[in-house]
Amino acid sequence: MAGVILSFILFIPVYAVLIWSYFNPEESLLFGKRWMYQEDPEPSPAAIRYIKVMSLIGIVGLTFVFIILFIKFI
Repeated sequence: MAGVILSFILFIPVYAVLIWSYFNPEESLLFGKRWMYQEDPEPSPAAIRYIKVMSLIGIVGLTFVFIILFIKFI
């Protein structure tokens, strides 16, 4: 049971990054890369859609992993 609690605590920051990435895909795409550009670049709609879809898949996937871990250890 301690492993499930530890996993949940470690999943919280990952969930936070994925949620931030879903709601602010432009910012997450340029995170750590903004120094390479003199002006703010415009990400393409396809790149924004890709970031949103991958964030959503990550959120759903982590939820399933957590549910499986919770069921396995109970």
